[in-house]
Amino acid sequence: MAGNDGFDRKDAAGAMAPVDATVPRPSRGSRRGLDWFVFFVADVQTGFGAFVAVFLTTQRWTQVDIGLVLTVSGLVGLVGQVPLGAFVDSVRSVRATAAVALTAIGVSAFAFAAWPIFPVVLASRVLHAAASCIVSFAIVSLSLGLAGPAGMSERLGRNAAFASAGTGIAAAVMGLCGQYLSSQAVFFLAAALVAPALFALTRIRAQEIRPAPAAPRREGGGLKASLAGLALLARNRTLVVFAGCIAMFHLANAAMLPLAASMVTLRSSQAATLMVAAAVIVPQLTVTVLSPWMGRAAQRWGRRPFLILGFVALAIRAFLFSLTGEPQLLVAFQVLDGVSATVLGVLVPLTVADLARGSGHFNLAQGLVGCAMGIGAAVSTILAGFVADSFGSYAAFTTLAAVAAAGLVLITLTMPETRPAEETA
Repeated sequence: MAGNDGFDRKDAAGAMAPVDATVPRPSRGSRRGLDWFVFFVADVQTGFGAFVAVFLTTQRWTQVDIGLVLTVSGLVGLVGQVPLGAFVDSVRSVRATAAVALTAIGVSAFAFAAWPIFPVVLASRVLHAAASCIVSFAIVSLSLGLAGPAGMSERLGRNAAFASAGTGIAAAVMGLCGQYLSSQAVFFLAAALVAPALFALTRIRAQEIRPAPAAPRREGGGLKASLAGLALLARNRTLVVFAGCIAMFHLANAAMLPLAASMVTLRSSQAATLMVAAAVIVPQLTVTVLSPWMGRAAQRWGRRPFLILGFVALAIRAFLFSLTGEPQLLVAFQVLDGVSATVLGVLVPLTVADLARGSGHFNLAQGLVGCAMGIGAAVSTILAGFVADSFGSYAAFTTLAAVAAAGLVLITLTMPETRPAEETA
């Protein structure tokens, strides 16, 4: 169902109206609006990365409690992926939905900083997890609506570049805030950055967003449509394989930087915030440089070779982290995180778009893959926390390296190419 955001409309009899083939090319204003929306959303979300572990460690939280909060929020993100994906498929205004969700993220950031006690921190993380799912779906939906299937690869590369630039700049500013003010100030800044993100969202013209395919009429609506869509997507073997591979990636990756941040914080809490900022900035600069090229290259040479490259970079980085705890070296190794982030940032939504094309369940498919990410990330943080508390940080990094190697084998042996034949350059 759709309204003036460009999604399909139904006539009085309930039949889907034909898609208007004369939808104009998106204006420069709409394209720039999406660019800056992605940029400022990344700014807001940066505060909820590794800075969480630093802030809670300075508040004398244990690694188990930090892992518990991160795991619970990860589980909320996991459970919410599928229903929230179906929800975004059905909303009348993706832009309005994104605005409400982004505002909720700002509220959660403010509450997290103002009242760092367990109930408030847990509630803010839960709210953030659910709202972040919606914002992520909305960004990809708006991207597909503006660029269309043929332009999706290049658009996603552009999104990743702006997101990485936003993350890198925000990490630098937040690192300075943490160093010269307090780690608490990071989250107040994240809340304030919601305002420019909302302004950028208003610059995207609703009438320029192309219609999205609708779900088949026989599926009905609401819960029935979601269940029918799930059954349809579950029969897509390649989508299931891809979701499994992505789960393995996040199982190895999610706990790596928070674990390194906690390790450095225990040595020197003053240096930790700057180290985390540098460890975020390095990969984001890498992503900013590589992402536009990645979008074009994936269109020319296909998705599979670059997916394998992303897993290779992850496995090497995890192994290197297991060898040293020197902050300078950990920051240098983050270049490999930039390679993996480039690959995943562009190719996950692009591959989902390939596999869900024409199904009417694009966001639901995103939700399924996001659910796999959530499983991997949630298990990663609790697993790494347990191994680190029991056997030490280096043992935890070795465990993550072994998981990354297993994921590399899985994707190499099981994942086929998904680029549609008609898009071959």
